[in-house]
Amino acid sequence: MPVAALLFGVSLLLTGQGLQGTLLPVRASLEAFPALSIGLIGAAYFFGFTLGCLRGGMLVARVGHVRVFAAMTALASAVPLLHGIIVDPLVWSGFRFLTGFCFAVLYVVIESWLNELSSNEHRGVVFSAYTIISLSVLAVGQMLMLIDDPRNLFLFAVTSVLVSIAVLPIVLSTAPVPKQPERVTVDVRRLYAISPAGTLACLGTGLANGAFWALAPAFVVSVTHDASHAALFMTANVLGGAVFQWPIGHLSDRVGRRGVLVGCALTAAVIAVTLVWSADVLPFAGLLLLGAAWGAVSFPQYPVAVANTNDHADPSEYVMVSSGLLLMYGVGAIAGPLLASGLMTLHGPGGLYVFTGCVHVLVVTFILFRVTQRAGAPQAQHVDFNESVVAAGTTSQVYEEEARAQRAEHAT
Repeated sequence: MPVAALLFGVSLLLTGQGLQGTLLPVRASLEAFPALSIGLIGAAYFFGFTLGCLRGGMLVARVGHVRVFAAMTALASAVPLLHGIIVDPLVWSGFRFLTGFCFAVLYVVIESWLNELSSNEHRGVVFSAYTIISLSVLAVGQMLMLIDDPRNLFLFAVTSVLVSIAVLPIVLSTAPVPKQPERVTVDVRRLYAISPAGTLACLGTGLANGAFWALAPAFVVSVTHDASHAALFMTANVLGGAVFQWPIGHLSDRVGRRGVLVGCALTAAVIAVTLVWSADVLPFAGLLLLGAAWGAVSFPQYPVAVANTNDHADPSEYVMVSSGLLLMYGVGAIAGPLLASGLMTLHGPGGLYVFTGCVHVLVVTFILFRVTQRAGAPQAQHVDFNESVVAAGTTSQVYEEEARAQRAEHAT
């Protein structure tokens, strides 16, 4: 089955990504990198990811899906080995930039390919399977941290191998290759006017989640003084987000997006405060439960914010909306690790959750203000919730809607 081959490739690729995402902050902590340097390394990934979102479609348009996937996989598999060979904060920042760029482009290729293979009747099933597989293997990848000492080169080599062999199911697949797009447009000029609440919620989610992905492993190591606990904590967060993403999304379909966003952000802020005050005294099982709860209410905020914005958009603006919201998330995810690492430098490891708590409170405050300015949800245009891989937004949404718009233009 062509879809199965693609999903198998995705599972290998993201297993390597999950391992690398936890391995690097843990190794950086063990090497006594300053918190600000760890934040810079995390921000570099999202800067590269954002650039990949902006330029990935152009690469695909130039040389095609298979060639782009092979090229990005080759580069993404080489970088982990370089991390293990050259241990330097500034150099690692450059490497993480390359990794972020590669994975953004890889998401474009994989997800647009899945869109091409899926009929309207089965697309929801295919992408549900894609999301479940993606989040599950990210958790598996993080658990691979436990098989060796992160000070050794072995785990970096495992990451490289997993990313390298992910190319095999893709390039050997008999599935039809999607047509190459002519262009991918990114324009955020009208985004705020369409939905201020959705736009700012995406920015806030990028700030909070970007800081989390970059610095949470370092937070756990600092609190528990055990590198193996970082993998378990990250896994708990990812699984919490995986389990609750659909229930929260469907709740937003029924009771309204802004109410769900306020509830999720407020709950995330309360959990963050609890982590700040009790992380040092909680048993590790309690820390895992709080981590899972934080992931459950934090990760679904991005797709709910996207759905809220599309509720207010004209169908002709969907491409611009998708591109702009992903860009807002990326900008937040670049700034978040830098700002949070500054607070960690001043206030210790709890500074991470001081930062995320403040961001979520600001999101709640802004949405409540907007409720007084724009009461009621639109009735004529209500877009169903769609899940979002690792709460970063699926890049193919930008790509596929642009391609769909171009096909409509050609048809007319």
